[in-house]
Amino acid sequence: MRIVSLLPSATEIVCALGLRDSLVGVTHECDYPADIVRLPRVTRTLIPHDAPSAQIDVLVRERLKAARALYTLDMPTLEMLAPDLIVTQALCDVCAVAEAEVTAAAGALPARPTVVNLEPSSLEDVFACIGEVARAAGVEAKGAGVVAGLRARVDAVAARGRTLAEPPSVGVLEWIDPPFSSGHWTPELIALAGGRPVLGEAGTRSHTLTWDDVRAADPDVMLVACCGFDVPRARRDMPLLACQPGFDSMKCVQAGRLYVTDGNAYFSRPGPRLVDSLEILAHAIDPKVHPLPDGLPAAERTRRARYRAWR
Repeated sequence: MRIVSLLPSATEIVCALGLRDSLVGVTHECDYPADIVRLPRVTRTLIPHDAPSAQIDVLVRERLKAARALYTLDMPTLEMLAPDLIVTQALCDVCAVAEAEVTAAAGALPARPTVVNLEPSSLEDVFACIGEVARAAGVEAKGAGVVAGLRARVDAVAARGRTLAEPPSVGVLEWIDPPFSSGHWTPELIALAGGRPVLGEAGTRSHTLTWDDVRAADPDVMLVACCGFDVPRARRDMPLLACQPGFDSMKCVQAGRLYVTDGNAYFSRPGPRLVDSLEILAHAIDPKVHPLPDGLPAAERTRRARYRAWR
């Protein structure tokens, strides 16, 4: 089977199912596992990722309002790859090629590939997506094994989380300029780890916040996990938080419990590494209760001295 993935989380699902050798094409954003960077890229972005966050936000809103695509397919490359299976998504118009374009492209290919369209909004949905891809690829038993392993890790975190006597309030920002809540599965991850989610609601889309919203929530713990940004890129935007009125008096700042983490690799990707995200988040909430598994990067804790430097 020849598989083309049209989003990074789908690429990770395909590889977790042991189908790396069947993967023939990926997106311009796919970067994990590391060896897939050598594969042909079948998409490109129409939004400059090196632009300031506020400008990216404006460009995305303008294109969505005008029903204009953010990503586009490389049809000659797709035709050359002749996939039997295309894995894409309908969850977020900002994250991948539009569903209608993928459907039209698949219909135009001579072999008429199967299209699996993923739309997870919860952790359980992600597990279901893994099973769906496994069935489409003919490796259903392997999919069941992968999901069982992930569930065992989730259950271990949840069991430890229930031991927290006083659940801290926890907020996760998906964007800084402007602030965005982190919805979908993230509030669920917070609750599993023993926290009390604020700023976002489980199963709902992320949405724009005001700084007053963030300040009013005043979480005990806050993570910045910008969608599409790694830690160094997210860190560049932290001065935008530090200059907001009332920032210094927030509980997470006073306690030194403001963290920066890799939203691109973890929290924004609804694939197998969403369980890694849970473990990273849990460790930030209470490192004594939740030890960090080997090989995972801890969320970067920001220090008061750094706040002053940001100014």
